[in-house]
Amino acid sequence: MINPYKKNAKLVLSNGIVFPGFSFGVSGTAIGEIVFNTGMTGYQEVITDPSYYGQILTFTYPEIGNTGINLEDSESNINVKGIIVRNFSSNNSNWRSKKNFNQWLIEKNIIGLYGIDTRALVKILRSSGAMNGVITSLEKTNESCLKIIHDIPNMEGLNLSKLVSTKQQYLLQNHTQTNFDLRERYTKSSKKLKIVAIDFGIKNSILNRFVSHGCEVLVLPYRSSLKDVLSNKPDGIFFSNGPGDPSSVSEGIDLAKSLIEYGEIPMFGICLGHQIFGLALGGTTYKLPFGHRGLNHPCGENNKIEITSQNHGFTIDPNSLPNDIVRITHYNLNDKTVAGLEVNNKPIFSVQYHPEAGPGPHDSDYLFKKFVSLMLERC
Repeated sequence: MINPYKKNAKLVLSNGIVFPGFSFGVSGTAIGEIVFNTGMTGYQEVITDPSYYGQILTFTYPEIGNTGINLEDSESNINVKGIIVRNFSSNNSNWRSKKNFNQWLIEKNIIGLYGIDTRALVKILRSSGAMNGVITSLEKTNESCLKIIHDIPNMEGLNLSKLVSTKQQYLLQNHTQTNFDLRERYTKSSKKLKIVAIDFGIKNSILNRFVSHGCEVLVLPYRSSLKDVLSNKPDGIFFSNGPGDPSSVSEGIDLAKSLIEYGEIPMFGICLGHQIFGLALGGTTYKLPFGHRGLNHPCGENNKIEITSQNHGFTIDPNSLPNDIVRITHYNLNDKTVAGLEVNNKPIFSVQYHPEAGPGPHDSDYLFKKFVSLMLERC
């Protein structure tokens, strides 16, 4: 069901192309990098993923909002700048739904644009690359929109983790019995495994997976030092996902270098955390033309394939990695970019994708068990 109260709005791209449509959510103007996600489900999780901070998100699935909004699936309190859809549903039906999609967008101060040809937009982004743009429901000329776009920075060089990371440390420790059998294989101790997680824009579902494996998680700000981490005596260290250019997160890269050199504590990185590991190991990163954002990216090596959830715009240059120190464990099989790493002779690994499946397939959930196993072996 389409919103019957149509208010004119438009998208203006940095290359001058204009898409006229209609607004929903809040009225106003949103500015950011225009990207697209190919997932058919999970719009609530996607919109609240901190890795999308600073971006305007286009959904390729033609109708968004028909299952409403629930109280459990938001990944954070951080949202995209705006969303673009072909149609949106103002009528929701789902047993977990607590509120209307459009009302939720208004509460979250998110600007929406609907009624445009999203297929044409995605074709432009695929051929020309992700680009900055403006969506607005105000009376702005195309020329004024282009001037606004000209004045905002590109994603390269932006450290956005400092804008989404927690300001204060906090602890999660609710224990479940999900993988008590794994613990029993290694130890009779009832001691919880303690993970120190560095927050570059962490998702709730990642924290929930660690807790479900019997861990307590101390979440620290992105600027935490080696002393901050080691003083908490962690059994494992996690580097989270997050937005922006990984090469600009100098504090995280320096911390990863020190911890990798220390080398005694199991470490796990996801998405931005994976890229930070690659940079700390001497590699370099570069921006992808239009990124990987969806729920069906095949990754693997040696005839083993996982269907993965992904959300990133940068990747590690495989030719920059020192072969004597690090091994590539996974490739994205669509374009052969680096999707997984292991440090030789150390309990340290990372993946470019999102094994917590928030949203997405559960093929890669074994990686949490692998991390827990590495910690238990050293208890």
